[in-house]
Amino acid sequence: MLTISVPGRQTYCDGVTRRRFLQIGGLALGGLTLAELLRAEDEAGIRSSTKALINIHLGGGPSHQDLFDLKPDAPVEYRGEFQPIRTNVAGLEICEHLPQLAQRADKFAVIRSLIGMFDDHSDFHTQTGHHRSELQNIGGRPSIGSVVSRLLGPSGSGAPPFINYGGNYFGYLGPTHQGYRPQGGDLRLVGGMTGDRLASRTELLAALDRLRRDVDASRQMEALDSFTQRAVGVVTSGHVADALDLGKEDAAVRERYGKDGNMFLTARRLVEAGVRVVTFNWGSWDTHGNNFGHLKTQLPKLDQALAALLDDLHQRQLADDVSVVMWGEFGRTPRVNSQAGRDHWSRLATCFLAGGGMRTGQAIGASTRYAEEAKDRPVHLQEVFATLYHNLGIDIRRATIIDPNGRPQFLVERREPIAELV
Repeated sequence: MLTISVPGRQTYCDGVTRRRFLQIGGLALGGLTLAELLRAEDEAGIRSSTKALINIHLGGGPSHQDLFDLKPDAPVEYRGEFQPIRTNVAGLEICEHLPQLAQRADKFAVIRSLIGMFDDHSDFHTQTGHHRSELQNIGGRPSIGSVVSRLLGPSGSGAPPFINYGGNYFGYLGPTHQGYRPQGGDLRLVGGMTGDRLASRTELLAALDRLRRDVDASRQMEALDSFTQRAVGVVTSGHVADALDLGKEDAAVRERYGKDGNMFLTARRLVEAGVRVVTFNWGSWDTHGNNFGHLKTQLPKLDQALAALLDDLHQRQLADDVSVVMWGEFGRTPRVNSQAGRDHWSRLATCFLAGGGMRTGQAIGASTRYAEEAKDRPVHLQEVFATLYHNLGIDIRRATIIDPNGRPQFLVERREPIAELV
């Protein structure tokens, strides 16, 4: 078993504790859990596009004015302790505790006027673009990874289309399109097992499963039958297992990401292995108290890992194909509170974007004097999703999915990509 550590044990102000370690790997032969998760070929056939997305959620809600939208001229109770520093893009300044990103500002864009967020300690809207209450009568809105699984399917590499270390929001698409989360063992053949023996056992399991189809109301058996051979292919090919084994990465590369950057490196390796969408949560950002002390520890780790990811995407010629988005569920209050913290603020947030062939090296939009509202060029949450879908090769203006009631559903209501980026 390979265990990837993520810094800290994260407890939000709502009392929910998130486990801060990830157990990587796992295909239980008795249950073939991977087979329940991988998507069957779409009716239109498997596409060979190499477009991919890495979706990074900063759980708890990062303070937008302490990362990418500092207000040095505001009174101290608003601007806080941090100072802006220049970047390698003229006129673009970011936090002093992000010096490596400052040297690579030409490789990313920041949105300083992000609206449409929700006061909800969840990654639901940064995975779906919607509020969790929408379409609940038919299962809810699906995440972008589940949508990509449905519309594009696997890339042909043998890798699942969607690997997810965040919330599991397959919505009205059903469990067939939920993200695969490796856990519990190695994605490898063990002992005397061979590919032929595994295939034989798989056929037997499929035959036994069909005996239970008539009493299966959850459609899990449908997913299982469709994915069995692909699950075997993943195990026998070893691509995903190799991607998850960071021991196969050069030690110098691992050092560049830092000990807290394993998920960033894993995500890069997974998209190289053919995964279309990788989603993960990183860090602890619910800073109602000691905001600046906490960020002084956490921002350098983020700076190192994210800078290494940007370098790899460009050095490996992936920057045109792999989009990176990083955000949290909301921003934080303009005024620092009595505990030297910042509270929830859903009226404004920030968003970091890189890769995907986008026009980077810019800040889009501007906030008001104290970073409390969008002042110029408000950018809605769904415009970001429209851009990400566009980068993945999906015609966001026309693409629909038929829901369980037989109605076509657009992926988002706001279907124009951000013009400054595409």
